[in-house]
Amino acid sequence: MSINQAMVKSALSGDTLVLTSTKNPHQERTFCLAFVNAPRMKREGDEPYAFESRDFLRKLVVGKVVQFQVIYNVPLSSNGQLRDYGIVILQDGRILPRLAVAEGWVKLRDEAGKNTESDTAKALLEKLKSAEAEAKADSRGLWAGKGGRIESKYEVPDPKAFAEEWKGKPIDGIVERVLTGDRLIVRLKVNPNEHVQTLVLIAGIRAPSTKRTNPADGKDQEAEAFGEDAQFFIEHRLLQRGVLVNILGVSPQGTLVASVMHPNGSIAEFVLREGLARCVDHHSTMLGPDMAKLREAEKHAKSKKIGLFQGHVPTKAPAGDTEVTVTRVQTADTIYVRSRTGPEKRVNLSSIRQPKPSDPKQAPFQAEAKEFLRKKLIGKHVKMTIDGKKAASDGYEEREVATVMQNGKNVALQLVESGYASVIRHRRDDDDRSPQYDDLLTAEVAAQEEKKGMWSEKPPATKAYVDYSESLQKAKVQASVLQRQKKVPAVVDFVKGASRFTVLIPRENAKLTLVLSCVRAPRSARSATDTSEPFGQEAHDFASRKCMQRDVEIDIEGTDKVGGFIGTLFINRENFSKLLLEEGLATVHAYSAEQSPHGAELFAAEKKAKDARKGLWHDYDPSADATEEEEADPSSAPTNGNAATATNGTSTPPPSRKLDYREAVITHIDPLTLRLKLQLIGTGTGALEELMSKFRAFHLSATNKAPLPHPPKAGDYVAARFSEDGTWYRARVRRNDRDAKTSEVVYVDYGNEEKLPWAELRVLAPQFDARTLKPQAQEAALAYVQWPTAKEYVADAHAYLNERVNGREMVASVEYTDAKDGGVLYVVLFSKDLERAVTESVNADVVAEGLAVVKRVLKGWERLAEGTEVLRGLREKEARAKEERVGGWEYGEFGDDEVVDKLR
Repeated sequence: MSINQAMVKSALSGDTLVLTSTKNPHQERTFCLAFVNAPRMKREGDEPYAFESRDFLRKLVVGKVVQFQVIYNVPLSSNGQLRDYGIVILQDGRILPRLAVAEGWVKLRDEAGKNTESDTAKALLEKLKSAEAEAKADSRGLWAGKGGRIESKYEVPDPKAFAEEWKGKPIDGIVERVLTGDRLIVRLKVNPNEHVQTLVLIAGIRAPSTKRTNPADGKDQEAEAFGEDAQFFIEHRLLQRGVLVNILGVSPQGTLVASVMHPNGSIAEFVLREGLARCVDHHSTMLGPDMAKLREAEKHAKSKKIGLFQGHVPTKAPAGDTEVTVTRVQTADTIYVRSRTGPEKRVNLSSIRQPKPSDPKQAPFQAEAKEFLRKKLIGKHVKMTIDGKKAASDGYEEREVATVMQNGKNVALQLVESGYASVIRHRRDDDDRSPQYDDLLTAEVAAQEEKKGMWSEKPPATKAYVDYSESLQKAKVQASVLQRQKKVPAVVDFVKGASRFTVLIPRENAKLTLVLSCVRAPRSARSATDTSEPFGQEAHDFASRKCMQRDVEIDIEGTDKVGGFIGTLFINRENFSKLLLEEGLATVHAYSAEQSPHGAELFAAEKKAKDARKGLWHDYDPSADATEEEEADPSSAPTNGNAATATNGTSTPPPSRKLDYREAVITHIDPLTLRLKLQLIGTGTGALEELMSKFRAFHLSATNKAPLPHPPKAGDYVAARFSEDGTWYRARVRRNDRDAKTSEVVYVDYGNEEKLPWAELRVLAPQFDARTLKPQAQEAALAYVQWPTAKEYVADAHAYLNERVNGREMVASVEYTDAKDGGVLYVVLFSKDLERAVTESVNADVVAEGLAVVKRVLKGWERLAEGTEVLRGLREKEARAKEERVGGWEYGEFGDDEVVDKLR
């Protein structure tokens, strides 16, 4: 008879194989080994050595190409078909059944050879008899005597208990049947004498179903697309192969869920990469980090558009991280963000849901969850990646869903870990989900097991805020309490207007309306039909951006007539009224400010906005202020043509000027405003030299080179390394560029400023802070002179001053200190080594050089110098400069007044 070739699909017993064609794997035949009989494996109980006999044959041939030769046929009693009996030739030349007989795993049949006529069969039979005799003599295999019984169980009475017992303990197994691409019948070898044969689901995947008969009505159900392919893929690789089974859990139907490992890895990954299965989310918590590998395998199939994903339309890849600022927290899963250039927009955190309002167990945790998110995010710079969009439904508009990362941590994951959010179960085709979806599912299970947050059996402690602004009486009582405390920690709950807020004081369980003192902000529109005052909406928006839901401090001064609390609001240690004024979005209430300890900084902030023509001051005219001031000053109102004549016609001498000479070092000249920064020589400068000596030694030590622990904030005092000499100085942060990681700093003892990378900044040690020695740089301006506005003339003036006074010790005659402008000193500067005469002052020299003019409209304090040598000498210098056409007077031959106006 001819010798044929086939692939061995499986071994039914120690003497029977299932063969498939090498050309058509779906064409099968059953083939028995000639003249021998093996013990049978039965559901009611295996015969002795049945498993060992089959296992011997399985290991030799399953999955391998062999040659076979039919020796004889025996008709089957059931259908009259013939069953083939013969020999199998292995790839190394050994022959079955002779090898199996020699090892003692099969016996010769009693009737073997009775009807044998061919010489080949007779020769084979003789060899088998000889081999069997040797096996008996050596007590091999079946001839070993006692033993050979393995208890096989076909049911698991308590799958959950079984899973708990074996979780984390890999079990050797053999795949007995492949039902579908994700369901196997596996023989689990729990110990040498006990096997459990049961259904196992391959964890993490769902394969399409195969053709089957519905037991309810007996009708056939057709296979799903690629169902047969998935089954064949698994059969070809796993049927009757040894595998390693890791029990992970139990399905809702009580079926064991496990990862099945063959020598090359997890079979789930391979079937996914071929596009013959999909990932299932509900196994994610069982697989943990391994789920990511399955997602990657599925992603590969989608990108190749193979198998189940042939018509797959890839979703648009995320645009990448965007740095945004969180401006508002609406709920525990919805926030408002603003980028550096774009408008504010609302986003939902991907794949999570806040505690459900409709669930009586979860609803009480809504406020706690929102507060958890507020403390983490409000006002913070975060990185956001848009993962997709939620379609409009049930009255909700379309919303973007995003992953928000703070300091490298997923905020949604932190919410779930703390029990303040649940994970959304997405549809199978819903790709608008978090890239860390599996981590979220794992975190949710952990939070539930640990009974955190809304999974706790106890409801949260409710916090009921008392509204003390609902009546004047309640407001007065609470105000008396808060006035004694000073700078009370609070949270801005709502921004009613630019200067009116609803604030919560958690430690007092108090809710109140705060009205900013000393300022008035324009009113914004309160409805669609209402009209706001100029810059009212801008001021309201500015307050919302800066203060909404922020942690602040409030300093209560009193109450108004309707129960509002009048006071100061500090955000990031800065007076918010000052910020409003600097942006030109409010005005100072002069009378209140003069009585306030913050008055000087408020007047200075307003002046800064005026000078910059910001907001309300966009059309500000300085001369109008000077005229009003002149009219308001009684000393400026002559009645008979003589400024020095009183209202009764009698002459009175002008008030005398008080002379105040101080030695100073000029440390910086502002190139735009031409204001000076100086150090007044005295105990302060001596203390500064001593402090700087210690300061430099401190920063030379290797132990004091730690960088800033977090990005600096505007207003922070820091140690900064000056770029020109590499030396450390005390500085204050003016503003930050978080993208470039740089800060604009002002050196507080010298007045100059520069932009530095954060790497060049250090924490200012307490022994060197402003409480130890106040900043020594004092702002000053040259008295009685007005600088030009043309850039070229300003540059000339700056160059002159820089050469003449910068870095030098001078004598300053302090003419006036302007408390409203932050304590600016108006001075006449003299060289130390020259006589203090007006002709020798720096003020006179800049006028003589045509770099400045004498002020035409004098303020009250300046008029005290009227008729004195100071002003007379300055005007003489100006007249000579104009006559000689120097500096700004170069085009002043005709139209003198026009040139002065140009200069001013």
